[in-house]
Amino acid sequence: MVSEVGFGGIPIINIGMEDAVSLLRHCFELGITLFDTANMYGDSEKKMGAAFESVRDRVVLASKTLERDAEGAASHLDLSLENLKTGRLDVYQLHQVANRKTLDEVMAPGGAYEALEKAKSDGKIRFIGLSSHNTQIAIEACRTGRFDTVQIPFNFIEKDALESLFPVAAEMDMGIIGMKPLAGGVLDRADLCFGFLQQYPMVVPIPGMKARDEADEIAGLYASPQGLTAERQEKIEEIRSELGTKFCRRCEYCMPCQQEIHIPTALGMQAFVKRLPPLATIALNDENMKKADTCIECGECAEKCPYELPIPDLIKENLSLYREYVKKHS
Repeated sequence: MVSEVGFGGIPIINIGMEDAVSLLRHCFELGITLFDTANMYGDSEKKMGAAFESVRDRVVLASKTLERDAEGAASHLDLSLENLKTGRLDVYQLHQVANRKTLDEVMAPGGAYEALEKAKSDGKIRFIGLSSHNTQIAIEACRTGRFDTVQIPFNFIEKDALESLFPVAAEMDMGIIGMKPLAGGVLDRADLCFGFLQQYPMVVPIPGMKARDEADEIAGLYASPQGLTAERQEKIEEIRSELGTKFCRRCEYCMPCQQEIHIPTALGMQAFVKRLPPLATIALNDENMKKADTCIECGECAEKCPYELPIPDLIKENLSLYREYVKKHS
């Protein structure tokens, strides 16, 4: 059993150890008990280890590995245990199982699942999970009957899993973790996002937070649920219409770029133009958009994107938007 809402461990990479530990303990005091991280999230694991060592048995810790073979996964698990200052993990997940090749690889003899299964029998982990951005592959993984949890993007923009994956997970008696409840930061109306999510109590969302006020706002929405009024539902439909499906969720799987373009920022120009005054928009983006102008369309970013976005084309579109914006406001 975990709290209705959890904590996603990516944003604390960008704040110092002391501030991160303070934030994590504050979230724990607010009643949040599920904390999700991964080896690849910088020093996120170490910060959680420092925050929760003294209350280890009162929190549920989840981490992940991108390794696909048993030896690599076992090594990653041991590193996670060391970083998190614990002898066991409550949930350990195969990270970003996004296509059939990866699923076959991790489940094959000598694959990563083999290491997790052994670790479970040895008491190093309690439950085995997976994360994915591909609903169909996640369904196939769930149907193997060998996973306890599944983690998938779920918000009012990305809700395909509701009719396809979630019934399968329920049938298999699996826990469901909803990543990107604010669509990777693209959505900024917490009341809308969590009002939507509260309709589906079988899903535990794990918003990323990097400040106390964010945690307080989200915890407040769960302490006093507001529901979705007709006005809020109308606003959700308006946002859905504006965003469509081809937008960047800022997961940064496309990074790094050999041209040193910060791709998620370059693809967020519409949001900057909409939310910030001209001087701030230009000051924050000029250097990166100059780099965007050097894009060689190698396609490496598009290959790595879990959402299969045509990133070079989107860079061009956002660069054109930025040039027109600068021309208008210079």
